[in-house]
Order: sequence, then structure tokens, then C-alpha cells
Amino acid sequence: MKQLQRLFAMLLVICFSNATMIQAAQAALVTTEQVAGMAAASPEDSPHARLGALMARADVQAQLERFGLTPDVAKERIAALTDDEATLLAQQIENAPAGASDVLGVLLFVFIVLLVTDILGFTKIFPFTRSIR
Repeated sequence: MKQLQRLFAMLLVICFSNATMIQAAQAALVTTEQVAGMAAASPEDSPHARLGALMARADVQAQLERFGLTPDVAKERIAALTDDEATLLAQQIENAPAGASDVLGVLLFVFIVLLVTDILGFTKIFPFTRSIR
């Protein structure tokens, strides 16, 4: 019974200590002019502008020229994109992995799987392991 009371007391202490961390939210009315001003203030956030800024980078231009595409033609093609196409392309560029591929991770995973199967005695690949069988 004493342990149950201690457990209940600890639970109450934790609950009350977390209750003090609640933060109040504040809300205010936003006028139509403020919303329209925020939307008009950021034309550089458009997908066409982001793609244009990307094409202005020297490393991107060098890669385009390596593929046989001049920067002027690339800018014309970006300008010809619809808003939906430009948004999709900009999202794909932002979500693309930063490195080449995860070959090292795959190799490490395969090594660990083979090591575990070697230790469990299912295979005998590595001479430095001993089977548990």
C-alpha cells in the first residue's frame, strides 16, 4: 500500500510540474490590408523566382553547359513553365538528397546482417566470429 501511495505521489508531482509548462496563446484580428500586404511583399518567394535564383549560380550554369544547355535557354524554359510545374520542380529540387547515394549505409547494413547470421550459426562467412551453436 505504501508503494502505491509513493507511485501515485510521484505521478502527481510529474503531472503538476508539466502543468506549469503550458504557455498561453495570444490571438489578434488581422485586417485584409495586412494579409494583402504580406502576400504582395514576397514575390521573390514564387517558384519561378526560386528557380531563376538557382539558375544564376555558377555551379549550376557549369553543369548545364556540360549537358549542352546555355543559361539563356534554361531561363526561357523556366519562364515557359506553368505555376504548378514550377512549384513541383522547386519542391523536387528542395527535397532531393544532398549527397550522391547511400551506398555506405547499404554496405554497413549488409555487413551487420551477415555478421549476425554468422554469430547465430546460420552462415560461416567471417573467420573472426564464433557461432553460439
